Amino acid sequence: MALVVENLRKDYPTRSGPLPVLTGVSLSLSPGDAVAVTGPSGSGKSTLLHILGTLDRPTGGTVALDGTNPFTLGDTDLAAFRNRRIGFVFQDHHLLPQCSVLENVLIPTLVDKTKQPAEAEQYARKLLERVGLAARLDHRPAELSGGERQRVAVARALIQKPALLLADEPTGNLDRHNAQSVGEMLLELQRQENTVLVVVTHSADLARLFPRRYEMNDGNLQPAA
Repeated sequence: MALVVENLRKDYPTRSGPLPVLTGVSLSLSPGDAVAVTGPSGSGKSTLLHILGTLDRPTGGTVALDGTNPFTLGDTDLAAFRNRRIGFVFQDHHLLPQCSVLENVLIPTLVDKTKQPAEAEQYARKLLERVGLAARLDHRPAELSGGERQRVAVARALIQKPALLLADEPTGNLDRHNAQSVGEMLLELQRQENTVLVVVTHSADLARLFPRRYEMNDGNLQPAA
């Protein structure tokens, strides 16, 4: 298994005592698996994604990615692990407006001393071709449509060939046509790269594209009906 989550718990402190958000989430995914997580607002979907992405720490339970529990690492090693092993796609693309499309995709490689710049650029160009933006490499984000900007964000998330790809409402800011296109492209690239994909979404249309679907209820994860 590439990703193994066991009895994951997360509490937030309040004046009246701990507020449980995740109450024992367990999940095992192999390379090439893709799952969609749905559920009402406040059910813990984004909290789960943030912990899987090591952006937040659990109160209890374990997370292992390719056999490594990232929460046992020091801050410097954890940041390097996150950059190399985990890719992120958010609802807002978070592209740097002053950088070109190609430069935006290459950003995660700039702090990775194991990457050769020429090889990274070659792979970035390949990814941008695969997402249909080979002719837009020198454009700035402001010159792109919403769907195109999100395609750049997907390419950037894959530039380090991550073991785990996380997407938080990746089509939330897109119209229906672009949402369908980006969702299909995300799944196609994920299959080609044989990475694990976990998507949190309110969109029933996007969730239906996924072979496995879960629903977050009362802090726990259950197979969707």
